[in-house]
Amino acid sequence: MTDNQRAITEDQRRRAMLIWEYHQTHHDIRPVDAAIGLGSHDLGVPAYCAQLYRSGLFPTLVFTGGPNPTAPERFPRGEAVHFREHALELGVPDEAILLEPEARNTGQNITFSRDVLAAAGIIPASLLLVAMPYMERRSFATARKMWPEVEVICASEPLEFDDYLKSIGDEKLVTDQLVGDLQRVIEYPKLGFAIEQDVPEDVYAAYEFLIRDGFTSRLISF
Repeated sequence: MTDNQRAITEDQRRRAMLIWEYHQTHHDIRPVDAAIGLGSHDLGVPAYCAQLYRSGLFPTLVFTGGPNPTAPERFPRGEAVHFREHALELGVPDEAILLEPEARNTGQNITFSRDVLAAAGIIPASLLLVAMPYMERRSFATARKMWPEVEVICASEPLEFDDYLKSIGDEKLVTDQLVGDLQRVIEYPKLGFAIEQDVPEDVYAAYEFLIRDGFTSRLISF
């Protein structure tokens, strides 16, 4: 590994796993009126969307996201555009996909996707959000704030923590992202971006420990 891809220690891994588990909502997946694949750097999102679509869980799928701010070179035409193409390759029919290519954050992912669905004549009562594994809780909290009248279920590609680390290939980056998303879960409700979520003491302690250890590249200033 390069310095930017350095392995984390066993102590750091243990604490990161606590945060990883917290970020996942463990919702029961069931049929819904529509699904939204949230933009990110991870093609696991459209792949899992395709799998769930083929299982008959929803008739309509929105892919949302503009250029990725962390890795713009990964999806140069925008997250939603590349996610749609990947889903088409995996057998999702074009007529089942709606595209929202402008959103730059999770709040916009939700509100812009709601507008795209409404323009297509779809006002869902239930919604499945498909996100990266460590974005489930923040996505849920954001959707409950931005779209309170819809029932929200969250899901992500079912991967164990170590398998996800291997799939990304950068243990430090993943841990930075776990810490950064937890910061947003904690702070965004104060700004009106999300509903508040209880953070267990051991999870918060792990968060503080990893910040002290320098996993701070995804933190933002408030």
